[in-house]
Amino acid sequence: MTFKLAASPHSHQRRTTQQVMRWVYLALIPGLLTLIYFFGWGVIWQLGLAITTAWVAEAICMALRGRPIGFAWRDHTALVTAILLAISIPGLAPWWLIVIGTAFSIVIVKHVYGGVGQNIFNPAMAGYVVLLISFPVQMTSWPLPAPLSQFDLSFIDSAVLIFTGYTPNGFDLEQLRMGADGMTMATPLDSLRTALNHQLTMGEALQQPIFGSLAGIGWQWINLAFLLGGLVLLKVRVISWHIPTGMLLGLAIPAAIAWLFSPDQSVSPVMQLFSGATMLGAFFIATDPVTAATSNRGRLYFGLLIGFLVFVIRTWGGYPDAVAFAVLLANMTVPVIDKYTQPVAYGHGERS
Repeated sequence: MTFKLAASPHSHQRRTTQQVMRWVYLALIPGLLTLIYFFGWGVIWQLGLAITTAWVAEAICMALRGRPIGFAWRDHTALVTAILLAISIPGLAPWWLIVIGTAFSIVIVKHVYGGVGQNIFNPAMAGYVVLLISFPVQMTSWPLPAPLSQFDLSFIDSAVLIFTGYTPNGFDLEQLRMGADGMTMATPLDSLRTALNHQLTMGEALQQPIFGSLAGIGWQWINLAFLLGGLVLLKVRVISWHIPTGMLLGLAIPAAIAWLFSPDQSVSPVMQLFSGATMLGAFFIATDPVTAATSNRGRLYFGLLIGFLVFVIRTWGGYPDAVAFAVLLANMTVPVIDKYTQPVAYGHGERS
């Protein structure tokens, strides 16, 4: 009989980084397909550009560092970063936007800090925030969801618009974002923010056609699809329940309190949970094992902090969706959270 020795940390399920990342991008498929259904073929083009850029940037960085290029491609970390960033930006955004964001995520956020396992910030969200701050118009120009759009762009039409700025018929993105009444429409969270700033009540704001029965046409189903994928990750134990539960509670509890005391001026908890990037953030972004807290108690606090920050920024900040900013701010607190939530080693008594 032989005994195998392995260095800590010890796990009951030995999974390689490649296997974990494979589960992540497979679980993203329901949300990705729903995103394509509501926002068109441009999502596929953004994915292709992001993945190509990520692989090229990864190869260049590994070559410059004297590391084997093939290994970096096989671990799928760059692939998952590219996918998360691509599905976070508008599907018809100009081609150079996703190229800049993905290159920044891989080169600066990942490799400047030492590569896989060394980065302190979530690469996809850091790239997203850089794009949002640098190019706010392009990053907030989401097209109308399919049920409300007057235009039906083909796969080729979407490519022409992404690479030239115009469809073959001469329409630009701003024209494609107009509803049947000729008014340019925004995402549900952005529409709510604008309506409340104009002193409309919540009931008046929800009369806009962008809102569905749950949280917003298109977005509610996208969030439900990402929730389904997240439950798959929980089922196969790729992630634990602590961060998603913490984030959703950290957002829902203050939203419920605000809605209870001021329903005419507050976004409902249901709208908060099923609009924007809430479910994507809770199950696929905040759970990044490199940039999240390490202990179970620490992960719960980490998730609660992200959820609360999302509520604060959505309510009083300058951006209607706040998941990326909340995740990056929480990433900064991980060393402190880990310091005060590490379990006491057996036999060492109370921590001093």
